[in-house]
Amino acid sequence: MVASTSELKTLFASLDGDADGRISAAELRVCMRATLGEDIPAAEAEALVASVDANGDGLLCEAEFLKLALHCDAEEEERTRGLREAFGMYEMEGEGCITSASLRRMLGRLGNERGVGECRAMICRFDLDGDGVLSFDEFRIMMSA
Repeated sequence: MVASTSELKTLFASLDGDADGRISAAELRVCMRATLGEDIPAAEAEALVASVDANGDGLLCEAEFLKLALHCDAEEEERTRGLREAFGMYEMEGEGCITSASLRRMLGRLGNERGVGECRAMICRFDLDGDGVLSFDEFRIMMSA
C-alpha cells in the first residue's frame, strides 16, 4: 500500500496529538496498529524511530516520519514483487491461481514429492474463499504463516 506524501502528512498530523511537530514511538505503534493492523512491541517501535531519528531526540519529526513510511512502503513493494515471482512459479497454468496439480508439479521439481491429496490438503488450509485453489492473496497469507 503506497500512500501519497500528502496522505502521510495528514496521518502524521493526526498522530501528533499535541501539535508539537513530533511523534513518539508509542504514537508510531498506534499508527501501525491502525493502518497495518500490526501490534508491534515497544522495543521494535523504538528501534524504528531510532533508525531514522536524525537528531537523536527519540521522536520523529514530519520529515523523519515520511522517510520511515516511504522506506517501509519500498520494502513491502519488494516483498510483494518476490511473492509474485514465487506465485508465478507455483501457478504454472496461467490461470492466476495455484491448483493442487500445479502445486504437486512444483514441489516435485523441488524434490519434495507429494500426492494430489496432500496438495489439496495443503491448499485447503489457506483457501479462504473455498474455491479449491490459492489466489495470490491467499498465497501471501500462506507465506506469512
